[in-house]
Formats: sequence, C-alpha cells, structure tokens
Amino acid sequence: MEIRIGIQHANREVVLESNDTTASVKKAIDAAMSAGSVLTLTDDKGRTVIVPGDKISFVEIGIQATGHVGFATTS
Repeated sequence: MEIRIGIQHANREVVLESNDTTASVKKAIDAAMSAGSVLTLTDDKGRTVIVPGDKISFVEIGIQATGHVGFATTS
C-alpha cells in the first residue's frame, strides 16, 4: 500500500510503499503522534523511513493493491 506523510515546514511529502498491514501502520502513526516520538516505517524494499511524530501534518494510507499482470484495462 502507498503511504503519504505530510511534514510541517517541508515542501515535499514522504511517500513510500509498504507491505505492512493497514492496522499496524495506523497503530504506529497514532503512537508516534500522541507521544511526540518518532514514526519509523519500513518500505517494501527494506529501507527505513523515520519521521518526527510531532511534525506530522497529515497521513494518507492507500488501499492494499493486488498485483496486476498485462496491459488489460479494467472498467
């Protein structure tokens, strides 16, 4: 799923693809924002993203997408 994080006083959003469950990501975000600690997430390539919880302005969690193969369009 795609996760977009807006950070106060930063011009760009942090965007990452994660294989974690939506529930675990929400729990980590809630804990970091309420405690003012850091939010640590790992993307699908194994890279670690660390964001200060007290500087998060918004988080957008995309839906879990299943892999599609081929060039067919869905309607």
